Amino acid sequence: MNEKTVLVTGGAGFIGSNLCDTLLDEGWKVINIDNFNDFYDPLMKRNNIKNSLTNKNYKLYIGDIRDRRLLEKVFKENKIDYVVHLAALAGVRTSLLSPLDYVDVDISGTVNLLETVKNFSIKKFILGSSSSVYGLTKKLPFNEGENLNLQISPYAVAKRAAELYCVSYNYLYGIPVGVLRFFTVYGPRQRPEMAIHKFTRLIISGDKVPIFGDGASKRDYTYVTDIVDGIIKAIITDYNFEIFNLGSGHLIELLDLVSIISEKLGKKADVKFLPEQKGDVPLTFADISKAKIILDYNPSTNIEEGIEKFINWYFEENKRR
Repeated sequence: MNEKTVLVTGGAGFIGSNLCDTLLDEGWKVINIDNFNDFYDPLMKRNNIKNSLTNKNYKLYIGDIRDRRLLEKVFKENKIDYVVHLAALAGVRTSLLSPLDYVDVDISGTVNLLETVKNFSIKKFILGSSSSVYGLTKKLPFNEGENLNLQISPYAVAKRAAELYCVSYNYLYGIPVGVLRFFTVYGPRQRPEMAIHKFTRLIISGDKVPIFGDGASKRDYTYVTDIVDGIIKAIITDYNFEIFNLGSGHLIELLDLVSIISEKLGKKADVKFLPEQKGDVPLTFADISKAKIILDYNPSTNIEEGIEKFINWYFEENKRR
C-alpha cells in the first residue's frame, strides 16, 4: 500500500480528516484539497489536520474543486491512483436557504473533478454521497437497488445528481466508481451544527435542546471509524461501478439519542419541542448487506460506545481551547 497515492477532496473536514489520518497510519500517500470555507469555523479544520501536516506522505493543496486549473495542477504534479471525493456543501436545512450554492459546489464541483479525472489514469473514483438521496422511500431498510424519485431537499437532489454524473462518466470513460451513501455519521471532529455535537454542547451548558417534531424520528447513526473502514475497503476492492450503503444497520429514535447523551454526561437535558423542519426525512435505515458481502464491511461501534467516545473527545478538545 505504501506506493499508492490517494487524493481526498475535503480532507480537512470531519470524515475527510479522519480518513486521511487512517490512510497515513496504514502507509498510504495522501493528497488533500480543501478550501477551508466558513460553513463552520475554519480553525476546527486546521486543527483536524495538524498531525497530518507533519507526515512526509501528506500534501495539502488549499483551493476549490471548482477551480479547474488547480485540479489540473494537482494531477500533473502527482501520480494519483485513487480519488475520494468528499468535498461538498453539507446541511439539509441550509440547502433550503441557498439552493444555488449546492448546485454550484455539489453538482458543478463534482462534474469539474470528473472532467479532470477522465484525462488521467486512476484506479478508482469514490463519491461520498448521503442517505438523504432516499428521500421519502417507504421500503425498509433502504436498499441500493431502490428506484429513487423523490428527494425532499436541495442538498439531497444535489447528492443524487452527483451520483448520476458518476454513472455517466463510468459509462462514457470507463472510470471505475464507488458511490458510498453515508448514514448520519458522528464521532470526533463532527461538525458543530450536527445533532450529537450540538446536543452535547447544549446539555453541558444547560441550554434548551431543540427537538423538531415529536422526537419520534429515527436515524441510522454510524460511527466515523466504521465509515472510514468502509471507505478504505471501497477503495481497495475490485469492481467497475457499485453503490454501497455505509450505515450501522440499527435505528435510534431522536429522544432516545438525547437520553443516551444525557446519561453519558450525567446531566438532564432541557428539551424544547419545535415544529418539524422542511427537508428533514422522518427515518433513515441502511440495508448494509451488499457492503457486508462485497466489501466485508462490518460496523462495530454501537451508539452507546460511540457517544461515550465522542463525549471524551469533546472534553479533551475544549480543554485545549
